[in-house]
Amino acid sequence: MKFTLFELWAHMGLGARLITGTMLLMSLASIVIVCERMAVLLTSSKQSVLFARALAELLGDGDIDRAADGAGTAGDKVGHLGRVLSAALRVYQTCPKGDEDFTFESVARVLERQAQREVHNMKRGIGVLANVASTAPFVGLLGTVLGIVNAFEMMAATGSGGLSTVSAGIAEALATTALGLLVAIPSVGAYNGLQAWVDARAIDISEASNELLDLLARHLKKNRPEQSNRGDTNLTYRQRGAVAAGER
Repeated sequence: MKFTLFELWAHMGLGARLITGTMLLMSLASIVIVCERMAVLLTSSKQSVLFARALAELLGDGDIDRAADGAGTAGDKVGHLGRVLSAALRVYQTCPKGDEDFTFESVARVLERQAQREVHNMKRGIGVLANVASTAPFVGLLGTVLGIVNAFEMMAATGSGGLSTVSAGIAEALATTALGLLVAIPSVGAYNGLQAWVDARAIDISEASNELLDLLARHLKKNRPEQSNRGDTNLTYRQRGAVAAGER
């Protein structure tokens, strides 16, 4: 017997063939997910960089209102960072101008929600890579067991235990083991690489959100109306609400 791929396939039992087909499907799924994620994430990264540059120009003098107007006309192709900051600026435009605490807290909440949504979207499909990486070796091990069983069946059928009798079954067992490792190892590398990329982008989103909140705080303080006659000037929005509820 020649130990080529076609010869091994011809001598495989039904169970080993099912195992081999399963691992080939797992490998194909991993390749598709990696290619799709890389295309989506690289495109989103480029769009985010372009949006960040445009927004930085609008925020050069700290004018949040002008930046909000510009972000509203940026369109949909703004990347993950653009979607987070644009959502915050849209909320800022809808908030009452006289209540700076409510405005600040509303913008902070929408930044947090949108950031979580974007990170979740960037991780889409990565869980499949983790499943393939963790289960492929065990699927290959199952094929190994089936190959050994096939070798013993051939030994029982021939009534002899020579190497030529069991070599086909052993080769089948080793082939499924090797295939399982070949599927798992690239999946582990792809999963770790994509996960590290998403973690880095999550940090970028967090830093950009904090910078926007700092600019918003300075903008609101700069445009704060005189409130010298109010006794609760230094109270936050939540504290004033609690005082009003206690009075009722």
